[in-house]
Amino acid sequence: MAAMFYFRGLPIGWVAIMLALLASMGGFIFGYDTGQISDIVLMDDFLLRFATCSTPGDAATCTFSTVREGLIVSLLSIGTLVGALLGAPVADFLGRRHAISVECLVFTIGVIVQICSSHVWQQLAVGRFIGGLGVGALSAAVPMYQAETAPAQIRGTLTATFQLFITFGILVAYCIAIGTRNTPGSASWRIVVGIGMLWALILGIGILFMPESPRWLAAHGRMEGAQKSLARTRGIPEEEVKGHYIILREVEGIKSSVQYEKQSRGGWIDCFRPKNKTLYRTLLGMSLQSLQQLTGANYFFYYGASVFRAVGLQDSFVTQIILGAVNFVCTFGGMYVLERFGRRKPLIIGGIWQSAWLFVFASAGTAVDPTTHAGIGKLMIVSACMFILGYAMTWAPGVWILIGETFPTRTRAKQGSLSTASNWVWNFLLAFFTPFISSAIGYRYGFVFAACNLAGAVVVYFFLYESSNLSLESVDMMYTDPDCKPWTSSKWAPSGFTSRQDLIEQTRAAEAQKPLVSNGVEEGRIEKRSHSSEV
Repeated sequence: MAAMFYFRGLPIGWVAIMLALLASMGGFIFGYDTGQISDIVLMDDFLLRFATCSTPGDAATCTFSTVREGLIVSLLSIGTLVGALLGAPVADFLGRRHAISVECLVFTIGVIVQICSSHVWQQLAVGRFIGGLGVGALSAAVPMYQAETAPAQIRGTLTATFQLFITFGILVAYCIAIGTRNTPGSASWRIVVGIGMLWALILGIGILFMPESPRWLAAHGRMEGAQKSLARTRGIPEEEVKGHYIILREVEGIKSSVQYEKQSRGGWIDCFRPKNKTLYRTLLGMSLQSLQQLTGANYFFYYGASVFRAVGLQDSFVTQIILGAVNFVCTFGGMYVLERFGRRKPLIIGGIWQSAWLFVFASAGTAVDPTTHAGIGKLMIVSACMFILGYAMTWAPGVWILIGETFPTRTRAKQGSLSTASNWVWNFLLAFFTPFISSAIGYRYGFVFAACNLAGAVVVYFFLYESSNLSLESVDMMYTDPDCKPWTSSKWAPSGFTSRQDLIEQTRAAEAQKPLVSNGVEEGRIEKRSHSSEV
């Protein structure tokens, strides 16, 4: 008997859980590379090698120019932008698993270039750019692979593990940095950077033992492979694959979808066609990823150690670990929140919550000099932690889940890449220009992020459709239904079902091989694709 368990009465294979956890190492690599630079730029040996020192050999006199620090931090983001755009064609050509392995190799090359840097900061920056190519491609490929492979009933939770591992990577980077910061010589920072190769090795090799995306296999005419892939994630024994009701139903849905898409195969230009709300969804995905960056979270992750040193803390490294721990622990809550309450409500409430605490942070830092008033400094730290709490439970995992489930299969990879690229464009802009902006307006920078969080809540309310508990095919039907509006989408269900809850109950009954009938329509219609010609 294949290893499985039942979730809300539905059979789920343990392979689906292992797949999500292993693939999410791509998020861990992303987070680790993001988190390490905040502490590394403050290490004595790193300053002596790459900064400008007024007294040679004295780290206390070494500082980075605004441009140099901005480039060292932000060139990773330029690499990730390019990598995100390349992620789709590579994943479509090589397959999701092999693409992930190749991208891990690219990241490893970038790490090697960095740790071989001696005194030339440009070499270090180029290494971060190369590493960024791998990270960016992984950020496009991994959520897509998880969404296409995970059972629909737990797709949101499993896809959210990508964000969970991002936060875990950030926390681990902080912990390793605080452990090596007093190590003599270049080992203080080279160890932190070099350990990144271990995470790439785990993902690059381990992913080859996981099943390939059944939708990618079907799109390449390998239906038998798609059946076996579905069976492994469902925990169905191999000898039962060809006659098993669940597998046959899912394969039929995927097959009909693939056949339609082959008749109208999507290229890059198709991502911008208004037909079937494709352009709408492309712009929505790009907007959500941009707004995730504009929440201001990376302001703390990239420059947090510098920010908290500026408010008078003696050991800003410890504060970074506290922020990283809050981010990591609260993401577990986010996985529950997004599965229990859907996508729209958490993002709307999260945007308002985050905005409120950023207003507190900015107001406190602007009204009183935190370096001369310990109470204000503590209030700013608490505000930052409360902001991260809301971000980790809503916008951080929520946007990555939506990127995996919002787009139609025929253009999903390309739309996912465009959306992820938008994330990295803003990641670069914020990473590079934050030193300039902070030096000009100080903590009033927080007001800018607060306004962006409110804007994010408005965008979600007016434009995002509720996609929880729907198959990817049903999500596509919902977006193309002219009678469905974003603010009423939580009640939408395919024709023949009275409500979203009715659809969920019918799906559970079908998975348990106890088909029910709702208004004379068999459960099999859940996966039946209706291709309309509306524009």
